[in-house]
Amino acid sequence: MDVIDEFVPDRAAAQELTKLVEEAGEQPFDVVLPPAEDLPPLLLDLAVPHEDIDELTALVPSRERDPRVWRFLEYCTRLVVSRMGAVTPEVPFPELSPAMGAVRRYFYVYVYLAALPQVRAFHREHGIPDDISRRTVADLGRVLADHRFWYGTGGLDTELASWLTGHFRGMLYQLGRLQFQRVTLGNRTGKAIIAAGQPYGPGDPALAVHVPATYGPMTPAACDRSFAMARDFFGRHFPEEQYDIAVCYSWLLDDQLAEYLPAESNIVRFQQRFQPAYEANEDDATTLRFVFGKVGTDPADLPRRTTLQRAILDHLQAGRHWHGGAGWCLL
Repeated sequence: MDVIDEFVPDRAAAQELTKLVEEAGEQPFDVVLPPAEDLPPLLLDLAVPHEDIDELTALVPSRERDPRVWRFLEYCTRLVVSRMGAVTPEVPFPELSPAMGAVRRYFYVYVYLAALPQVRAFHREHGIPDDISRRTVADLGRVLADHRFWYGTGGLDTELASWLTGHFRGMLYQLGRLQFQRVTLGNRTGKAIIAAGQPYGPGDPALAVHVPATYGPMTPAACDRSFAMARDFFGRHFPEEQYDIAVCYSWLLDDQLAEYLPAESNIVRFQQRFQPAYEANEDDATTLRFVFGKVGTDPADLPRRTTLQRAILDHLQAGRHWHGGAGWCLL
């Protein structure tokens, strides 16, 4: 698999990807992308920002245009699809080499465009309503907007690309304001749940709750509706799986936020849904990225327009740190 060595500069990452691709083996479908002239309507359906459409259309790979890039695209697409429906960790997509050329920034977008027919077919097989299916895969566009918010340029970095594997292999679903992902309980959270006297522990099924940005206010009523949808959705479309526990790992669950925000704020009300599982490590960078964007900006240059922004910066200025949080609740 020489193209993996060519396009993945980190030797260990290249070896890991090669191993995963070999384990995935051949898949019973052809990897295809729409021609450039048909791409813009599809991108709009996926909520891709208008700023990205011209470049994505201009750079669309093809077997004729660059056979080596196309072969690498086939490997990555088949790897995603090989895990369709499986409750397994995200696919760890690696950093790509500049040798890939201009297509490098958007390469993983094309992987998901190629995987799109397969995940939509999976959704249909499970009777998932078309509106939920469409809104779930349209998170691709929101994530592209996140990338531009964080880095100031178009593209999809490896962190965001790996995160989207849940959407495109039937693990994660947009249900109202929140997203719910089929997972299994990890060791620390599972032990915390056992310690609370619940009959669930490490390895048991759970739903991971995600709060997408730029999706409107996360009011208690909106979150209540999403949890109610989740209880019905997974019981209806995955009846062979029993989900009684929800977990959340997020900067939003940092209990220090309650020192600064009103008790009736949406963030504090969201925190109150969950029981703490364990104290996360210090991680100022993640909180700064999600609240302010523009990765790498000096905190002294960041705005103080909102109560949340002022809280984040005042906390750091006082010599303290943000660490996020981990929590669980019964569904």
